[in-house]
Amino acid sequence: MNFAIRIIVSALLIAGISELGKRFTPVAAILASLPLTSILAFIWLYRETKDTAKVIELSYGIFWMVLPSLLFFVTLPFLLKKGISFGLAMLYSCIIMAVFYTLYIYVLEKFGIKI
Repeated sequence: MNFAIRIIVSALLIAGISELGKRFTPVAAILASLPLTSILAFIWLYRETKDTAKVIELSYGIFWMVLPSLLFFVTLPFLLKKGISFGLAMLYSCIIMAVFYTLYIYVLEKFGIKI
C-alpha cells in the first residue's frame, strides 16, 4: 500500500507540473526546479528505515549528482532550437547526460569522492 501511495503522489506531482506548464510556465518551472522528488524520497526513506544515516548518504549523493543533470537542461533546448525533433532531442540529451554522468563519477572517484 505504501508503494502505491508513493506512485500516486509522484504521478500527481509530475502531471500537475505538466498541466501548469501549459498555462503558467514560470510557476511550473519553479515547481519542477524544487527538489520535490528528493524531499519526497527523504521522507519515504526515513519513514521506512528511521535511519538518518541513509538520508544523509542520499542527500550527499544527490548534491554531487546535480551538476551532470544540469547538462540535460542546457542540451535539450539547444537541440530543439537547432530544429532537431523533440524525440531525438530528448534521446540525444539523455545520452549526452548519461555520458557526462559516467565521466563525472570517474573524475569524482579520482578526487576520492564516493557516491
